[in-house]
Amino acid sequence: MKVRILYVIGLHILLLGMYLESFAQDKITFNQHIAPIVHTNCTPCHRPGEAGPFSLITYEDVAKRAEFIKKVTQSRYMPPWHADPEFSHFLNERRLTQQEINLITLWVNQGAPEGKKKHRPQLPNYDAGSHLRAKPDLVLTMDTPFQIPDTGTEEFRFFNLPTKLPEDKWIKAIEFRPGNRRYVHHSRIMVDTTNAIRGIDGLSETDPRVYEFQETPLVDEFMYGWVPGNFPVYYPKGTARKLFKNSDLIVNIHYAPSSVKAEDQSSVLFYFTDEPIEREVKTLGLVERNISNLPFLIPANGKKTFYLRSKVLEAPIDIISVLPHMHFLGKNFRSFAITPSGEIIPLVKINDWDFNWQTTYLYEELLRIPKGSVIYAEATYDNTEENPANPNYPPQDVTYGWNTTDEMCNLIIYYVDASNEEQAATKDVWD
Repeated sequence: MKVRILYVIGLHILLLGMYLESFAQDKITFNQHIAPIVHTNCTPCHRPGEAGPFSLITYEDVAKRAEFIKKVTQSRYMPPWHADPEFSHFLNERRLTQQEINLITLWVNQGAPEGKKKHRPQLPNYDAGSHLRAKPDLVLTMDTPFQIPDTGTEEFRFFNLPTKLPEDKWIKAIEFRPGNRRYVHHSRIMVDTTNAIRGIDGLSETDPRVYEFQETPLVDEFMYGWVPGNFPVYYPKGTARKLFKNSDLIVNIHYAPSSVKAEDQSSVLFYFTDEPIEREVKTLGLVERNISNLPFLIPANGKKTFYLRSKVLEAPIDIISVLPHMHFLGKNFRSFAITPSGEIIPLVKINDWDFNWQTTYLYEELLRIPKGSVIYAEATYDNTEENPANPNYPPQDVTYGWNTTDEMCNLIIYYVDASNEEQAATKDVWD
């Protein structure tokens, strides 16, 4: 048996070597071989107005950073993707194949040639001000820029964005656009249909008046959350989220400390659908109160794992996406469901948490969780000097809070009530 396994492995290595040798004999060029890889996996972020610190659109953009690109792709530092592919797969997975990594390496080693002009690919076309290759149906922007103080303190502010919609709309995708990527730490979008919370606009979380506004129930307490590295969320065909007519968005934005005066004027983009809606998108959240081994306290110089569990599902659901959330002390995260029969359904596993790259993980197809199941999550934190991301030196006791020096433990799940019909494919939403 061992001999056969070794033979198969050896054969694969031989075939791979022959494959790469054939490429080595013919020049690998940017125009023919590398551009499709870059434009698919790198350019969406590495272009003006997006998260990438420099553009990777043209040959000149890529060639002058060829050695750097070779290094970060070989190590899989880029493209950033932290979900364990051995645990679960996702529609928005940003991982190069080994073949693609090898092609980039050979191209750089051959001098990073551009290739013939007749093979030059058409540059990707993106709408300015949007991550998606589509024009938004509604753009809501903060009425006036918020002046970020230069006091070096974190700011938590509420903003009210009236939709002024004359009728209900069904959302197929949502995108948050931070006006100042350097200082917008994260945002949470909520929905109010009473128009009674408009006076909260611009107020700090520490303002006593906020508590008066929070007495009014919200129709949607978590429509969407943006964190560093996150992208727009979109829903499968036949499913959508409802945005009520004349409703208001309540946007809670956390600003990182600044030593210089700056400003932010963020926006929320909506993409609507007129197609028939069979199931409405809903939110299920596992948060700190769902931790079974409370209190939520990570002691100084200690490591701690917390365990979360949902209530027993009273009806089957189909999961669209999951979004884990921790701060800088986070090290790894795992979530799964256990069915009444004892079957384990993997949801997401992150072996090396990176606060700067948090993602709403969209499943390739709706993930069915049967009635009677329980959803679990495990989150591990490292509050020692061994953690290079630890914001406190020396380490201090850390508990729940929205500051970057505090911690959080969340899993946000978008789902729809289960259908007896064939599962919808998430990837069909953008034909």
